[in-house]
Amino acid sequence: MSKNYLVGIAGNIGVGKTTVTQKIADRLGWKPYFESVIDNPYLNDFYNDMDRWSFNLQIYFLAHRFRSQKEMIEAGLNAIQDRTIYEDVEIFAKSLYEQGSLNERDYACYRDLFHNMVPYLPKPDVIIYLKASIDTLRHRIGLRGREYEQSIEREYLEYLNGAYDRWIERAKKDFHVLEIDANKVDYVNGDNDLDELIERLQSALR
Repeated sequence: MSKNYLVGIAGNIGVGKTTVTQKIADRLGWKPYFESVIDNPYLNDFYNDMDRWSFNLQIYFLAHRFRSQKEMIEAGLNAIQDRTIYEDVEIFAKSLYEQGSLNERDYACYRDLFHNMVPYLPKPDVIIYLKASIDTLRHRIGLRGREYEQSIEREYLEYLNGAYDRWIERAKKDFHVLEIDANKVDYVNGDNDLDELIERLQSALR
C-alpha cells in the first residue's frame, strides 16, 4: 500500500470511534488523531446548558479538527482520525440548530467559516461509519464513565442517529464509506472482528 492515506472514523457518541481509531493505528502503524475531549474547556458546560454553549463548543471542535488535519498534511504519514470534520457541520451544528440550541445567526456564521476552511483540507480516502442502537450507545457511555456524558438524554442520541443516517446517504456520493453494525462487533476484545474490518479497509484503499 502506498503512503499518505487518510481514513476517518464516524459515528455517534459512545459508538466506539476512539477504540477503533487506536486499534487500526496500532495494527497498521498509522498516526492516530483523536477528538479533543479530556482537555475540552466547553463540554461540561455544554451538556449542562446546550443553548448557552453550543456555538462555543462547535467553534472549538472546528478549530481543533482543522489544526489536526493541517498536522496530517505536514507530517506526510498515513493517518486515521477519530471523527471527521464533516460531522461537525453535518451532524452536530445542524442538529443543534434544528433543535433550537443554535440560533440562525450563529449557525450561518459557523457554516460560512466551515465552508471557507474545508477546501484547504484533504478528503478522507475512506470513512468508516460505526452505527449502533441507542441501547448500545447508552451502555457504552455508561461503561466509559465520563461524568458529563451521563446526563445525555436518550432523545438527543436518537436525534443524532437519525442525522447520521441522513448524512451518510449523502456522503456516499462523495466518499468511499464502509458501514459497520457496531452492535454486532467487539473491537475491544474481538480480534477476529478487527481482522475483518482491516481487511475491508485495505480492500477499499486499493
